[in-house]
Amino acid sequence: MTALTALSPLDGRYQRQTESLRPIFGEAGLIRHRVLVELRWLEALAAEPAIPEVPPLSTAAISFLRELGESFDAARAGEVKAIEASTAHDVKAVEYWIKRQLQQHGELKAVAEFVHFACTSEDINNLAYALMLKDVRETVLVSALTRVLGALRSVAQDTAELPMLSRTHGQTASPTTMGKEIRNVIARIERQFRQLEKQPLMGKINGAVGNFNAHVIAYPEVDWPALSRAFVESLGLVWNEHTTQIEPHDFVAELCDICSRLGTVLIDLCRDIWGYISVGYFRQAQVEGEVGSSTMPHKVNPIDFENAEGNFGLANALFGHFSEKLPISRFQRDLTDSTVMRSLGSAFGYLLIGLRSLERGLGKLRPDPDRVAADLDGAWEVLAEAVQTVMRRYGLPQPYEQLKALTRGNRIEAQAMREFIEGLELPAEARQRLLDLTPGSYIGLAATLARRT
Repeated sequence: MTALTALSPLDGRYQRQTESLRPIFGEAGLIRHRVLVELRWLEALAAEPAIPEVPPLSTAAISFLRELGESFDAARAGEVKAIEASTAHDVKAVEYWIKRQLQQHGELKAVAEFVHFACTSEDINNLAYALMLKDVRETVLVSALTRVLGALRSVAQDTAELPMLSRTHGQTASPTTMGKEIRNVIARIERQFRQLEKQPLMGKINGAVGNFNAHVIAYPEVDWPALSRAFVESLGLVWNEHTTQIEPHDFVAELCDICSRLGTVLIDLCRDIWGYISVGYFRQAQVEGEVGSSTMPHKVNPIDFENAEGNFGLANALFGHFSEKLPISRFQRDLTDSTVMRSLGSAFGYLLIGLRSLERGLGKLRPDPDRVAADLDGAWEVLAEAVQTVMRRYGLPQPYEQLKALTRGNRIEAQAMREFIEGLELPAEARQRLLDLTPGSYIGLAATLARRT
């Protein structure tokens, strides 16, 4: 398979952008995480005094197990897949592969039958997937989001004081600053980012239907819930005591919901920036050799934001399905979650492509102060809010109605607005404050808010 023959663009056109996800979500990555869980479980059994058949492991034995997990690569994953070809069971293939490796070590060979002891496949799978989600959050998403936030903060700071016409309902509205509008989005992303970082990642290891049935019949003297909890927490996960055969995936749905909300905020951002580019508030830096249109040479299209929007949409579609489907399982277990969980990497792949396209696009943005100022100067009607509010303060009759009659649906020039203000019975200081006002200076605390951290 090459980039030209890959079925999915994640492994084709966008393969370089998603390569950081392959060690986590690829088939070899899933197998590697299963191996890590199996090996750590054997260590946990050996550390339990009430299981004398698995005596405490020597330093050399523990080093052997750790090296076996840390050095696990695609070639070894291929060996596991070869075993799976005959077992037709992916987790059992992992168990058999580990047992073969332990034959090389005299001490571990003696306890090889305790690999996968009392485990159902989902004891291994749920922990493997939780560790994969932990990896993608800590090693990929956090860094990608941090870069996007850094690019946004740079734009917000550079344009904190650049007045800009607002467009509520697509119509001229009270002015803001470009930086303040970007800062609004930063706050929304930061909120989802915090929730993403705090979302608990859960796991269980309690047997075929979640009751420790096999565990207790073999070793009734062991406190299996305590051992289970200690083991899950040793992996950096949160223990889920109450499950069926599977960990119910509620935390996966919660994580996907956070990612989906994040994607929605980013789609909103992409569309707004696309709009600002279309009206000329932003220009885009040209890249040597790039072509905007196959027939119109002048085009510099906002392709990075369009690409980002499309990929965030794909990610959200998958995250939405995961959120709706994964918490549902018939009785104590059905297999519909198994095939769905294998596509988690695709959702994060599309999210990552979107983040990288957005970061690239933000780096090309250049505000056009002249274009922004021209729009403001052609919209003196937006001062109607200011004038009628000051009129309210000083008790003038029907302030809203007077400004409505003057401005609603009309384009008002500076002279007309100033003539109206001069005719108002206001204190001299208040009248002068309104006369000095322009659309570009009527920005409230926007510049201050844009710089808030």
